[in-house]
Parts: sequence; structure tokens; C-alpha cells
Amino acid sequence: MSAVTFEGHTERTDERAPGGNVDDNTQLVDDDPASLVATVLEEEAKRQAEQAARSAEKVLPDDLLPGVGAAQMSLGEAARGGGYFMMLLLPLIAMAEEMDRLAIAVLAPDIQKTLNISDTTLIGIASFGGIALVLGAVPLAWLADRLSRVRIVTIATLFGAFTVLLNGLVVNPFQLFCARVAVGSAQSYKTPVHNSLLTDTYPIQARARVFGVEGLARPVGLLIGPFIAGGVADIAGGDEGWRWAFVVFSLPLALLSMLSLALKEPKRGRHEQEMVLGKELDPPPIGSQIPVSMSAAYARLKKIKTFFYICVGIGTLGFALVAVPVQLSLLLENDYGYDAFKRGWMLSLTWLASIVAIPFAARAYDKAFRSNPTRMVRIGGALIAMYGVLMLVALRFHDPLWMIAGISLANACTSAAFVCVGPTIGAVAPYRMRAQAFALVPVFIFLMGGFFGGLIAGAISDANDERTALTVVAPPAAIIGGALFVYGSRFLKRDISLAVEELLEEQDELKRMSANPDDIPLLQVRNLDFSYGPVQVLFDVGMELKRGEVLALLGTNGAGKSTLLRAISGLGIPDRGVVRLSGRTLTYVDAEVRFKHGIVQLRGGAGTFRELSIRDNLRSAMLATRKSDTDRDSRIDEIMQLFPALTNRRDELAGDLSGGQQQMLALAMALLHEPEVLLIDELSLGLAPLVVQELLVIVEQLKARGQSMIIVEQSVNVALAFADRAVFMEKGRVRFEGPARELAERDDLVRAVFLGGEGG
Repeated sequence: MSAVTFEGHTERTDERAPGGNVDDNTQLVDDDPASLVATVLEEEAKRQAEQAARSAEKVLPDDLLPGVGAAQMSLGEAARGGGYFMMLLLPLIAMAEEMDRLAIAVLAPDIQKTLNISDTTLIGIASFGGIALVLGAVPLAWLADRLSRVRIVTIATLFGAFTVLLNGLVVNPFQLFCARVAVGSAQSYKTPVHNSLLTDTYPIQARARVFGVEGLARPVGLLIGPFIAGGVADIAGGDEGWRWAFVVFSLPLALLSMLSLALKEPKRGRHEQEMVLGKELDPPPIGSQIPVSMSAAYARLKKIKTFFYICVGIGTLGFALVAVPVQLSLLLENDYGYDAFKRGWMLSLTWLASIVAIPFAARAYDKAFRSNPTRMVRIGGALIAMYGVLMLVALRFHDPLWMIAGISLANACTSAAFVCVGPTIGAVAPYRMRAQAFALVPVFIFLMGGFFGGLIAGAISDANDERTALTVVAPPAAIIGGALFVYGSRFLKRDISLAVEELLEEQDELKRMSANPDDIPLLQVRNLDFSYGPVQVLFDVGMELKRGEVLALLGTNGAGKSTLLRAISGLGIPDRGVVRLSGRTLTYVDAEVRFKHGIVQLRGGAGTFRELSIRDNLRSAMLATRKSDTDRDSRIDEIMQLFPALTNRRDELAGDLSGGQQQMLALAMALLHEPEVLLIDELSLGLAPLVVQELLVIVEQLKARGQSMIIVEQSVNVALAFADRAVFMEKGRVRFEGPARELAERDDLVRAVFLGGEGG
């Protein structure tokens, strides 16, 4: 037996080894090895069971999931509810943009003669336009989640008309390169902006059919574009008749951009809010919310499992999507001797079956979503896998007509499959970052599958032939991509449930803030889950910090205290839950932005530069500010008044200071930024009692100044010395939140802190 003394109170504890017994003389008697192993395995099984129970997925009943079990709605009813104009205008814009894409292949021979360029140069120039199309979607999506999306449509479409026109005016290869990159950049807004607009404009019950109308734009544009391009060039005549084709393609874009001025911006997330809450949430005043950060948004989206597996599945399919058009064009040239014009219109015919397949698939998706959302994604996955099978069969035909017919059926499968992507992402992505969610889809296609797929197919084609390259690359990529779709569908209801929970929490908080506007916490954490990879470490954590309050964060080692600080400061993005500062949501905001808004964290044991002097450490901490040298020095002098032990040692190296003095220096560096909330990780860990007392004096001075602080602390004694309130954590959960003095009365929690046990 051993004794542990705390403020005059003695606790008797047994010290037992796993599987061992304690005799009267406190001597450990070891059991046999088999018993020891059995005990260890039993404890590990118990630990894993507890972890699984804590990590159990929260799935709401179907009747609480928006759109599931809802009454059937016709496409006409949906159009009347959201407006016919947007449903027709956006597909027309998309179709006009697609018409330009295959035109360059049809007009390639004439362009080559005029500009005197090779096949390789022309293909390379066209490829860079595709790169701009994909990569430009990311920054434009970032803008779309902040600004009016309908105005982005107007500006981008008008710019697109201008860039298409420029293609007809080029006089050398470099100008053509710039023009194609400009066209790709202008059209890069389409995926994030069109899809997020359609999601927020039209009801959930008909969302797949709305996306089906938009989806028809691509095959129709690719089907008629080559014929229009070739026809205009023939009518214009001459070696430079191709220039008039681009002039013609620019005209509808210019007209449509003017018509888009009549589009109205829909409220973000309105249909989910109406279905879940029964009404739309009142939007916060413009400028009152902190914008979603791009990196934080993508970090959060990766944690949505349905979204992640769909993107990876599409990225895998990208091996085929990018390689097939190029290799098929080469196959038609090398095996059949077709010229550029004939190759262009034959490639356009490969999209003919898609025009028939998309409406049927869209109707089936809406029906499946109403009954069981996971079935919609499974159908999409099955169609993607079918693409691989049909492509394999089509390539066995050497008759070009049969081969093109088979590839047309294969393309119909992918076109139909992609219709389910929009409704799925719209259902699981937080409405504040939907545009950025949609922007990731083409990025995955290009960066994951498109780049490597093109390289692999090209290498196989060079070593063998184009038919072999297509056979090796396309079917496996499609089957694996479809399997990833199907696997991701198992998480769909869970991810929709999390989106619903987020809406309900937002409604509750808005009601609370409206009822008590003077009682809004300075910092608020609610329903927070956090994982490192597959290991979840925080479970439904919630806490609040009032302005001017000092809160002690206590708990056993591994309880999740430091992880909670990381989630608050933005060094980690949670799987679930919300973080607010003065009522403004910070959950999807980068650490740098949170820092600018006043959340400053002092990390335990990593707060100073050992090779720099105290003076230079303080100056380095001010580098991120825009203050003048005079203002910086004045701020440093002001803060150093709190640290008399360092005042006269400014030229000494930080590495020569004691551990306590280094902690003081780190604290001084943090205070230079005038934090709204100061987060201190492990204030007293490893420090001598005398040094701890000096730190407590500083904390008391800060408290008297009204500094709001959250301090991670191991010692209950130290916590009680400075804290107004305490939060006790154990195994990633909050076990206690309340006045610090009440914590001292909880023997079970105090015992857990001191002994590392479970408490009561």
C-alpha cells in the first residue's frame, strides 16, 4: 500500500501489476505468463470497446434527414419555386463554353498552317488551357463563398467571351498559349459557382433533376460544337477561316453574360434550413462573420468521409477521363487515318448517348434519395464501374462505328454517374463552403488521375499502341473509382446527420444570442470532435469562457487538453462541432486569422528562440504587426513591467535562462499581441515551486487587468490559486465544468488528476 497526501488528506491506494496479486506484506506475486497475457488482452479489448463506443457514429432517423421521405416534386414545381430563368440560363452558359473545347481539335489543321506549329505544340497549348480550367476553380470558389455568385457568373462569362474572341486574333503560338490559358481561367468558375447556385436555389426533392439539366450542357455542347466550328470555317473559307469560328463562339457568351444580370442571389443553405428548422435562419449582418479560410475549409472537407471517398473515386476515374480523349484521337489518326475534322466530329458522337441517359439517371437519383440516400451514390458507383466494362468491350471492335457506339454508351454511364455528385456534395458539405467543396472535384480529377493517367497511358501507347493503352488504363480506373463511390455511400447518412446537427446548433445559438445579447460568451466551444487520423481524441466537448474570466483546464495525461487548445487556436480543424469568438464562428478559420482576431496560444515548452537574446525574442514576436519601431518598443517596455526578473537581462540569450524564466519570456512574447483570449499550455509543468509562485503573481496581475485566459494545468493547487472556473477532462470528454472551488470538493476528480486514474 502507498499513501498520497493532498492538503492534509491521505488516500490509501493499492499498487497492482496487471494480472498480479498483493499479499499482506505488499509483495507482488506474479501469476503464470499465460494469465498475464490473458489479462493484457482483456484490458486491450476493453479499451478498444470503450474507444468504439465513444466514437460511435451519430446517425439521425430518416425523417430528420432533409429530403429523405419527402413528397415527390416534379421538375416544373421545382422550377417554379426557384425560378425557370436560372435553370435555363446556367446550362446555356455551360453549353456555350463547352462548344469551344472541341473546336480547337476540329480547327487544328488550319491553325497549324496559319501559325506554323506542330501537333505536339498545339496539344501542349490546349492542355495548358485545361490546367488553368482546373486550378482556377480553387480561388474562384474561395470568392464564391464570400461574394455574390451571380455577379461572378456575369463577370466570368463576359471575360470568357472576350478570351474566346482573342483566340481568333492570335498571330503566333505564344499568343495562342495566352489565349487558351485565359479561356481556361475564365471558365474555371463554372463547377464551383454553378453547382452551389443550383444547390441553394432549387428544392432538395428535385435537386438531381436540376443537376441533370445542367449536366446535359456538356454532351450537347460537345456534340454540336465541332459541327458549328467546321461549318463556320468552311463558310468563311480560306486558310484563316478558322478565326471566324471563335468570333461566332464569343457572341452567345457575351449575350448570356448580359442576361445573367437578371439572376438573383439565393440564400445559402435555405432549403436545408427550411426542412430541418421549418424556416430560414436570419443571416448575420454583412461583415459580422469571419470568412471561411481556404485551407481550413479543405481540411474540414477532407474529414467528411462521403465527400472524401467520392473525390478520391473521381480522381481515380480521372486516369481514364483525361487519357481516353487524347488516346482515342491518336487511335483514330494512326489506325484509321482520319484528319482533325473527322476526328473532331467522331469524338463528339461519343457523347450522343449521354443526352438520353442523363434525364433517366437524374429521375432515378431523386427517387432513390427520397427513399434511401445511400442508394443514390451506389447507383452512381455502379455506373462508373460499368463505364470500365463498356470501354473494355468497345475497344475490342475494330470497326470504328461499333467502337464509337460502344464508347458513347460508356460515356453515357459516366455522364449519368456525375449527376449524383452535385446533390451528394450539396447534402454533406457545410453551406458556408459549398463552392469550395465543388471546386475540389476537378482538382482531384486533374492532380490525382489526370496527370498520372496521361503519363501512364502515353508510356504504354509509345511502347505498344493506343488501343492497348486505353485497355490497360480505363477499365481498372473505372472499376476502382466505382468501388470507392460505393464504399463512401455507407457514410452518407452519418454526414448528412452532422450537417443537420450543425444547423440545429446554429439555430439554438442564434436564439440564445437574440434573447440575451449581453450574455454572449467571449469564447464558446460546442459539440467538438477531433481526430488524429483514424484515432478520435475529443468527444462532444463543450465549454465557454466569459470576458475577463480565467479558466483552468485540468485532466489526466492524454485527456485531450492540449488538443482542445489546438482546436481553439486553429492549429487543428475539428471533425465536428463549432468554435465561436464573441458569437462569430471560427470553426473554419485558419490559425493566422484567429490570431489576428485575438486568439493567442502559448505552447508548452516551445515558446522561445534559444539562440536569440531576450530583446530579439521580443522583437521577433512583433514582426507580424504593422506597428512602427517606436510603437513596438513602447509595447515591449509596457509588457516587461510585468516581468521584473527579465527587465535588466534583455541582452542575454534565451537559452541561458532557467526554465521558469523562459516560460516568462514566452508569456511576454504572447502578451505583446494584446490577445482577446490567451491560451497557455502547461503553465507550471516541470517548474520549481518558487518559480510557479512568481508566475502566479503575473497571472493575477493579468487577471486584474481583465485578461481572459484558458490555462492548461496539471496541479489542482495551482489551478485553485488563479482560476475563476475549471473544466476537468478525461479520455477526451468534459467531466466537470463549474466554479474552481467546487472542483476541490470532487474527490473523484482530484484523485484522477493526482493518480492518473479514472476517477469515480
